[in-house]
Amino acid sequence: MIDKQHIGRKLPAFRAVAEPGRLRFFAKAIGETNPVYFDESAARDAGHPGLPLPPTFLFSLEFEQPDSSWRDEVGIDVSRILHGEQSFTYHRLAYAGEVLLFESRIADIYDKKGGALEFVVRETRVTNVRGEHVADLHSVIVQRNG
Repeated sequence: MIDKQHIGRKLPAFRAVAEPGRLRFFAKAIGETNPVYFDESAARDAGHPGLPLPPTFLFSLEFEQPDSSWRDEVGIDVSRILHGEQSFTYHRLAYAGEVLLFESRIADIYDKKGGALEFVVRETRVTNVRGEHVADLHSVIVQRNG
């Protein structure tokens, strides 16, 4: 069982950079056709200082957390997890080359079906190097037991 004592636990903060090539690849993978996500000139013509991050790209950057030992400490067995939910609240755009700070905490832990399914809710605040609030990420990991 995942111990509920971890509710409120802050996870190790980390920084990540969105490289332009990865942004272009991601935009193509999600079927994005707007040239501002592929072409620096088109992005600048549209008033952006560079390539903006495509919608949901922050989820990809969140996977780059270098210290994932918290999962073991909390009791999450990665061979038994499913991605349950993901949502984003954007406060400003982020751009290629920006260094972004990810600060996460475990917001809730609960179970359903008599413990057959356990849920870990993580909330992440993303800011840029100027301390500007970029986005809030909300994710739910589901662990199957039994």
